[in-house]
Amino acid sequence: MKENSPISEEQYLHPNNSLSSAASKSLTDLINSLSQEQIVNQDLLLSLSFALRSFTNVQRFLELIPLLVTQLVGVKGSLLIPFQDNGSLWCEQLQILPVNEDQELFRKLFLLEEGKKTGFGMQERNIAMLDRIVQRHFDSANVIATSIVSRGRQRGRLYAFDKKEIVFGSNVHRKHIQIVADLTGIAIENDAMFQVIRNHEKVDRQISIGAEIQSQLLPDECPIIEGVELAARCRPAFQVGGDYYDFMPTRPDLTETAKASGRWAFVIGDVMGKGVPAGLLMTMLRGMLRAEVLTGLAPDSILHDLNQLALEDLTQSHRFVTLFYSDYDARSRKLRFANAAHNPPLLWRAQSKSINRLDSPGLLIGLQPEAVYGCGEIVLEPGDVLLYYTDGVTEAPGISGERFDENRLITFLDKFSKEGLGAQQILNKLFERLDGFVSVNEHHLEDDASMVVLKVSEESTLPELT
Repeated sequence: MKENSPISEEQYLHPNNSLSSAASKSLTDLINSLSQEQIVNQDLLLSLSFALRSFTNVQRFLELIPLLVTQLVGVKGSLLIPFQDNGSLWCEQLQILPVNEDQELFRKLFLLEEGKKTGFGMQERNIAMLDRIVQRHFDSANVIATSIVSRGRQRGRLYAFDKKEIVFGSNVHRKHIQIVADLTGIAIENDAMFQVIRNHEKVDRQISIGAEIQSQLLPDECPIIEGVELAARCRPAFQVGGDYYDFMPTRPDLTETAKASGRWAFVIGDVMGKGVPAGLLMTMLRGMLRAEVLTGLAPDSILHDLNQLALEDLTQSHRFVTLFYSDYDARSRKLRFANAAHNPPLLWRAQSKSINRLDSPGLLIGLQPEAVYGCGEIVLEPGDVLLYYTDGVTEAPGISGERFDENRLITFLDKFSKEGLGAQQILNKLFERLDGFVSVNEHHLEDDASMVVLKVSEESTLPELT
């Protein structure tokens, strides 16, 4: 009989030593494997975070989502169903992996009439409907789902799927999927905000162009007219406004010298509302009015014709226009005027040191056909001051909510006229008082504010008859 080998002291003391070494090695390998998996997962999540910071094209980012879910969770595939900003299905951005799973499912989603409606993704019953469609499509698979939410709004649904016999859905898996879903929600939210910003930038550019065009339509400077000083300013509440004033020679074919001593049309108007629509309508009216001035008709006839021309366009836009039209003869100092429900200009008489309103009966432009307008006339005397203005001046609110109002405007006009100031100085002082009243550095004007000051020269005399 063969003798047994002698047992070493180490084996005697530690009979399971070899078994312990094997178990220890297996445990070490497992720990290393888990550590390596954690590192890989961390790298994947870091890559997604980097993509979120770097991509400006949301489609490129969303294409990564199913791939990332399959890598993180270790499943066969993943499906992303995002919603547009209005809550409808964003079918153009459906993403799935593997791609051979998409045709039939995508067809069902594209044909889902409910999914095309605004607010679809904001209703729980619709989310449940999506889950049923996906579950039926993957009826032989194990499916888990999570919502993509950003700032309290449903932004989509994210799914992971694998074979029935593959068990997944542990807390770790769900946490990984939720992290991806949260980052996806941020990406979709960012894209929605970028779209809003882009649209605002486009509108801002258009408004800036409109404001530039409109500013070019207002006179760059006041004309030189014999015996009077003129000063004018328009301060729109927005970049584009509905206020309008103009100075037009009734005979533009004359020389500059002849025009200076001829007849001029002075007009100020205001389109109901403000912003781009009001500015566009006022631009249209300006062209019509300039054509009417060339006819040389009296102010009431011009307003009548202008009302006829503009009635259809104004009716369709549901807007009306107030307009004060006057013409001034530099040789006789006679001012004729007609008013289409505009704020009556204020006339400060140098001789009596008093203020009167220049007014005549008339309806808004665009209110009704065949409107009738009255015509008034007055001779201006040396030192007289005439102030045209829009209601944005008198309706301007102060800090306490009180309006600037006409009485306050009359008080200041009377004060500055008595001081013997020139037209430009009076205009500057009036705007200074208006700005101080509304605290313009802290509060914007609610409406466009325009003023035109005409002052008859102190030494102005009528030509002698021969």
